[in-house]
Amino acid sequence: MKQPRGMRNRNPGNIRHRDQWMGLATEQPDPSFCTFITPEYGIRAMGKILINYQRRYDLSTVREIIHRWAPPVENDTDAYVAHVAEAVGVDPDEAIVVAETLSKLIPAIIQHENGQMPYSDEQIAAGIKMATT
Repeated sequence: MKQPRGMRNRNPGNIRHRDQWMGLATEQPDPSFCTFITPEYGIRAMGKILINYQRRYDLSTVREIIHRWAPPVENDTDAYVAHVAEAVGVDPDEAIVVAETLSKLIPAIIQHENGQMPYSDEQIAAGIKMATT
């Protein structure tokens, strides 16, 4: 069985090509989505993006964050919001501090994007540490 795209690309958040992320693989075989050298670098990029959603755009609820992350033109965003809010343990419209919630937010997004969450707590923590230091 073929792995989900996010796992194949070591890009568990399915981040599209736009920025020159730290940890991008030299070869970028996917024309739409970044390929990272390790999943931890993909997790790092997720953390950076999510933190910037709050810092730059003042997005503070799961609903606001996921609507930007996975717009309705491409996704069943309402289902995505419900899944992530439940996993994080908050109401979709409850304000959160993204940097303090990454350890729950990132695995929930990975699960939704890939249909599974194959990464260890240590891998998630390593990616978050790279995103926040």
